[in-house]
Amino acid sequence: MVYGYARVSTLGQSKYGNSLEYQQGVLREHGAEVVYWDSFTALRADMPQFKKLTATLAPGDTLVVTKLDRMARSLSQGASTIDGLINRGIKVNILNIGTLDNTPASRLIRNIFLSFAEFEREMIAERCQEGRAIARQNPDYKEGRPQKFTDRQLRHALGLLEHHSYNQVESMTKISKSTLQRAKRRLK
Repeated sequence: MVYGYARVSTLGQSKYGNSLEYQQGVLREHGAEVVYWDSFTALRADMPQFKKLTATLAPGDTLVVTKLDRMARSLSQGASTIDGLINRGIKVNILNIGTLDNTPASRLIRNIFLSFAEFEREMIAERCQEGRAIARQNPDYKEGRPQKFTDRQLRHALGLLEHHSYNQVESMTKISKSTLQRAKRRLK
Protein backbone atom coordinates (compact mmCIF):
# COMPACT_ATOMS: atom_id res chain seq x y z
CA MET A 1 0.00 0.00 0.00
CA VAL A 2 1.22 3.52 -0.79
CA TYR A 3 0.47 6.23 1.77
CA GLY A 4 1.09 9.94 1.45
CA TYR A 5 1.76 12.56 4.11
CA ALA A 6 1.30 16.30 3.72
CA ARG A 7 1.94 19.02 6.28
CA VAL A 8 1.38 22.75 6.31
CA SER A 9 2.31 25.15 9.07
CA THR A 10 -1.00 26.96 8.61
CA LEU A 11 -4.04 26.03 6.55
CA GLY A 12 -3.64 29.30 4.63
CA GLN A 13 -0.13 28.37 3.51
CA SER A 14 -0.04 28.55 -0.26
CA LYS A 15 3.38 29.75 -1.30
CA TYR A 16 6.10 27.81 -3.08
CA GLY A 17 4.13 24.64 -3.75
CA ASN A 18 3.52 23.96 -0.07
CA SER A 19 -0.27 24.34 0.01
CA LEU A 20 -2.16 21.36 1.34
CA GLU A 21 -4.10 20.92 -1.91
CA TYR A 22 -0.93 21.01 -3.99
CA GLN A 23 0.82 18.46 -1.79
CA GLN A 24 -2.18 16.12 -1.77
CA GLY A 25 -2.46 16.30 -5.56
CA VAL A 26 1.23 15.54 -6.09
CA LEU A 27 1.11 12.66 -3.60
CA ARG A 28 -1.87 11.12 -5.39
CA GLU A 29 -0.10 11.54 -8.75
CA HIS A 30 2.77 9.51 -7.28
CA GLY A 31 0.55 6.63 -6.23
CA ALA A 32 -0.62 7.57 -2.74
CA GLU A 33 -3.89 5.76 -2.18
CA VAL A 34 -4.45 7.33 1.25
CA VAL A 35 -3.14 10.76 2.28
CA TYR A 36 -2.77 11.84 5.89
CA TRP A 37 -2.15 15.49 6.70
CA ASP A 38 -1.41 17.84 9.58
CA SER A 39 -1.56 21.58 10.00
CA PHE A 40 1.18 22.11 12.56
CA THR A 41 4.61 23.58 12.57
CA ALA A 42 7.21 20.82 12.29
CA LEU A 43 8.75 21.97 15.56
CA ARG A 44 5.89 20.20 17.30
CA ALA A 45 6.85 16.63 17.89
CA ASP A 46 3.23 15.54 18.32
CA MET A 47 1.94 15.75 14.75
CA PRO A 48 -1.11 13.56 15.41
CA GLN A 49 -1.90 12.45 11.86
CA PHE A 50 1.75 11.61 11.18
CA LYS A 51 1.80 9.45 14.33
CA LYS A 52 -1.42 7.78 13.21
CA LEU A 53 0.07 7.15 9.76
CA THR A 54 3.32 5.67 11.06
CA ALA A 55 1.32 3.34 13.33
CA THR A 56 -0.70 2.22 10.27
CA LEU A 57 2.31 1.49 8.03
CA ALA A 58 3.24 -2.15 7.63
CA PRO A 59 6.32 -3.84 6.12
CA GLY A 60 6.23 -3.50 2.33
CA ASP A 61 4.22 -0.24 2.43
CA THR A 62 5.57 2.97 0.94
CA LEU A 63 5.41 6.43 2.51
CA VAL A 64 5.47 9.27 -0.03
CA VAL A 65 6.22 12.87 1.03
CA THR A 66 6.72 15.84 -1.30
CA LYS A 67 9.71 17.25 0.60
CA LEU A 68 11.79 16.08 3.52
CA ASP A 69 10.93 19.13 5.61
CA ARG A 70 7.24 18.16 5.56
CA MET A 71 7.95 15.31 8.00
CA ALA A 72 10.94 16.69 9.93
CA ARG A 73 12.85 19.94 10.33
CA SER A 74 15.77 18.74 12.40
CA LEU A 75 18.53 16.32 11.58
CA SER A 76 18.01 14.18 14.66
CA GLN A 77 14.21 14.01 14.33
CA GLY A 78 14.31 13.23 10.62
CA ALA A 79 17.11 10.67 10.80
CA SER A 80 15.41 8.89 13.69
CA THR A 81 12.02 8.84 11.95
CA ILE A 82 13.36 7.65 8.60
CA ASP A 83 15.66 5.04 10.15
CA GLY A 84 12.74 3.71 12.20
CA LEU A 85 10.55 3.39 9.11
CA ILE A 86 13.26 1.78 6.97
CA ASN A 87 14.12 -0.68 9.76
CA ARG A 88 10.44 -1.70 9.85
CA GLY A 89 10.59 -2.56 6.13
CA ILE A 90 8.79 0.57 4.93
CA LYS A 91 9.99 2.37 1.81
CA VAL A 92 10.36 6.14 2.21
CA ASN A 93 9.98 8.12 -1.02
CA ILE A 94 10.79 11.81 -0.70
CA LEU A 95 9.76 13.20 -4.08
CA ASN A 96 12.46 15.88 -4.35
CA ILE A 97 15.19 13.41 -3.25
CA GLY A 98 14.15 9.89 -4.19
CA THR A 99 13.56 6.63 -2.37
CA LEU A 100 15.62 6.35 0.80
CA ASP A 101 17.15 3.16 2.11
CA ASN A 102 19.89 2.16 4.55
CA THR A 103 22.82 2.49 2.15
CA PRO A 104 25.65 4.87 3.11
CA ALA A 105 24.93 7.11 0.09
CA SER A 106 21.25 7.36 0.96
CA ARG A 107 22.04 8.24 4.60
CA LEU A 108 24.50 10.92 3.45
CA ILE A 109 21.98 12.54 1.10
CA ARG A 110 19.23 12.36 3.75
CA ASN A 111 21.48 13.95 6.39
CA ILE A 112 22.59 16.74 4.05
CA PHE A 113 18.99 17.62 3.19
CA LEU A 114 17.93 17.44 6.85
CA SER A 115 20.86 19.68 7.82
CA PHE A 116 19.74 22.26 5.27
CA ALA A 117 16.14 22.07 6.53
CA GLU A 118 17.31 22.60 10.12
CA PHE A 119 19.56 25.49 9.03
CA GLU A 120 16.68 27.10 7.12
CA ARG A 121 14.36 26.83 10.15
CA GLU A 122 16.99 28.39 12.42
CA MET A 123 17.60 31.23 9.96
CA ILE A 124 13.87 31.98 9.78
CA ALA A 125 13.69 32.09 13.59
CA GLU A 126 16.73 34.38 13.73
CA ARG A 127 15.23 36.77 11.16
CA CYS A 128 11.95 36.85 13.09
CA GLN A 129 13.78 37.73 16.30
CA GLU A 130 15.73 40.47 14.53
CA GLY A 131 12.50 41.85 13.05
CA ARG A 132 10.81 41.93 16.46
CA ALA A 133 13.85 43.65 18.01
CA ILE A 134 13.71 46.35 15.32
CA ALA A 135 9.94 46.74 15.73
CA ARG A 136 10.29 47.13 19.53
CA GLN A 137 12.40 50.24 18.96
CA ASN A 138 9.24 51.99 17.71
CA PRO A 139 7.48 53.59 20.71
CA ASP A 140 4.05 52.74 19.21
CA TYR A 141 4.88 49.03 18.86
CA LYS A 142 2.57 46.64 20.68
CA GLU A 143 3.47 42.99 21.13
CA GLY A 144 0.97 40.39 19.95
CA ARG A 145 -2.09 40.41 17.80
CA PRO A 146 -3.90 43.73 17.32
CA GLN A 147 -7.05 44.11 19.35
CA LYS A 148 -10.26 43.49 17.43
CA PHE A 149 -12.27 45.95 19.53
CA THR A 150 -11.36 49.40 20.81
CA ASP A 151 -11.40 50.22 24.52
CA ARG A 152 -14.44 52.41 23.87
CA GLN A 153 -16.35 49.50 22.31
CA LEU A 154 -15.43 47.23 25.22
CA ARG A 155 -16.48 49.84 27.82
CA HIS A 156 -19.81 50.26 26.02
CA ALA A 157 -20.38 46.48 25.96
CA LEU A 158 -19.44 46.19 29.65
CA GLY A 159 -21.94 48.96 30.42
CA LEU A 160 -24.63 46.97 28.62
CA LEU A 161 -23.92 44.04 30.95
CA GLU A 162 -25.49 46.00 33.81
CA HIS A 163 -28.96 45.43 32.27
CA HIS A 164 -28.42 42.52 29.84
CA SER A 165 -27.00 39.01 29.89
CA TYR A 166 -23.70 38.04 28.27
CA ASN A 167 -25.58 36.34 25.42
CA GLN A 168 -27.69 39.45 24.77
CA VAL A 169 -24.64 41.74 24.79
CA GLU A 170 -22.78 39.33 22.51
CA SER A 171 -25.72 39.39 20.11
CA MET A 172 -25.89 43.21 20.15
CA THR A 173 -22.18 43.99 19.91
CA LYS A 174 -20.67 40.88 18.24
CA ILE A 175 -18.13 40.78 21.10
CA SER A 176 -17.79 37.24 22.41
CA LYS A 177 -18.60 36.30 25.98
CA SER A 178 -14.98 35.29 26.65
CA THR A 179 -13.70 38.66 25.39
CA LEU A 180 -16.21 40.45 27.61
CA GLN A 181 -15.17 38.37 30.62
CA ARG A 182 -11.47 39.12 30.01
CA ALA A 183 -12.21 42.84 29.67
CA LYS A 184 -14.23 42.77 32.88
CA ARG A 185 -11.37 41.05 34.75
CA ARG A 186 -8.86 43.60 33.42
CA LEU A 187 -10.97 46.48 34.76
CA LYS A 188 -11.08 45.01 38.29
